[in-house]
Amino acid sequence: MALCFVVVVLLFYYAWKVLNWVWFTPRNLEKRLREQGYNGNSYKILFGDLKEMAFIIKQFNSKPVSFSRDTVVPRVIPFISKTVEKYGPKSIMWFGPRPAILCFDPEIVREVLSKSYVFQRPPLTPLTKLLVQGVGAYETEKWAKHRRLVTPAFHPDKLKNMLPAFYLSCNDMLSKWEEIVISDDGSCEVDVWPYLQNMSSDVISRTAFGSSYEEGRIVFELQREQTELYGLASQSVYIPGWRFLPTKINKRMKEIAKEVQSCVLGIINKRMREMETGEANSDDLLSILLESNSKEIQQNGNKYGMSCEEVIEECKLFYFAGQETTSALLAWTMILLSKHLDWQSRARDEVLRAFGTRKPTFDELNQLKIVTMIFHEVLRLYPPVPTLTKMTQKETSMGEEKIPAGVKIIIPSILIHTDKEIWGDDAKEFNPHRFNEGFSKGQILSYFPFGWGPRICIGQSFAMLEAKMALTMILQRFSFDVSPSYAHAPRTVIALQPQYGAQLLLQKL
Repeated sequence: MALCFVVVVLLFYYAWKVLNWVWFTPRNLEKRLREQGYNGNSYKILFGDLKEMAFIIKQFNSKPVSFSRDTVVPRVIPFISKTVEKYGPKSIMWFGPRPAILCFDPEIVREVLSKSYVFQRPPLTPLTKLLVQGVGAYETEKWAKHRRLVTPAFHPDKLKNMLPAFYLSCNDMLSKWEEIVISDDGSCEVDVWPYLQNMSSDVISRTAFGSSYEEGRIVFELQREQTELYGLASQSVYIPGWRFLPTKINKRMKEIAKEVQSCVLGIINKRMREMETGEANSDDLLSILLESNSKEIQQNGNKYGMSCEEVIEECKLFYFAGQETTSALLAWTMILLSKHLDWQSRARDEVLRAFGTRKPTFDELNQLKIVTMIFHEVLRLYPPVPTLTKMTQKETSMGEEKIPAGVKIIIPSILIHTDKEIWGDDAKEFNPHRFNEGFSKGQILSYFPFGWGPRICIGQSFAMLEAKMALTMILQRFSFDVSPSYAHAPRTVIALQPQYGAQLLLQKL
């Protein structure tokens, strides 16, 4: 009898928790948000808007669009665009039982992004943890510790030492292009997207692991497969405990996570032995990270340093974020410069005036004004992450509103980046000249392709330097035009990517 009573109590307890999760809490949050003027679809038990989101995303991803911003933005963030069109900027959306509100006001956006201890990232699902963690996923004290230990790797002096790796990887890519173009009478169509992906992954392998970069490539290939599997898994609502089911995707993701951990651990152990004997290269990310971590542990104890597993996660994050961001930035830059040949000519003239056909230096790359203006404009129109997401941990003031705990806050940067009141009547057009005199106050508040505040992307200088080196070398050797076979189809898969590739007509100079 006693055992039966305990079982009944436990069943009642967990039944109440599930019911509270899927119904009472969402309904209460919906009521409180509507009282503050937010509108949107009514909550549907368990799934919320996820089914409609999946349908709309599939619908928009089924065909390309024109270059018009009136068609690009709805394709990139279709459900957000539809929700804003129907309910206005103060909208509610439902990610399963979790409500999300949109935040457009630049002043409030800065408030949200600057208060990193108040507005935090939504908790990672178990499948997301298999993909990547690292400093970008942590919060509060753990984030502060990792940020402090990782920062030395991205110091300008360290970035200078990584330039040869940028050059080698890009030169390998351009040599392949030259072979293709020369064999086809000096001009032909090339899908540059896979080449840019491989080039940036090669850069990450070299700069992360130095002499062990061939072993690092294996990690990248596994991470790429993991990303594809995660994309498939994330299309359905997250259900607690689902990861334990032996589905094909779950099993493969766990296998990959173990393989990656084993590969990186082997590289780390090898590097630590090299450091002990004085044979290690101190310029790559892994050596810098291990040295920074070792000093911290020696000075303050183990609890202030990172475990071996945490070092592995930081290496995985470097792969994940560095490769995705830079390859996408370069792809969109080449595509837009193919559509705007006048700006391609201006950029090439600047490069040739600055250093001709020779290898550029760190300082010379940072002095390229027109190239920098072009990158700013590309990042404005095609930010790597089109939306930023935070979440309230407790009832929180946001502007003049009180946002209850457990609400996601979505910042649609791709919409804010093209607001005519901030950027002018040509806000949806490609016009790098708008950055000729830098940023106006309103533009500074409304431009955050790498995030903003204390959690701004730690690798943005790395990504920009790599992109400048790559574009410079491309402009020195090739001119390029958009191919008739190119289909414009921006799609977010971790970062904003060209769904059907980037087919360009390359001409050897």
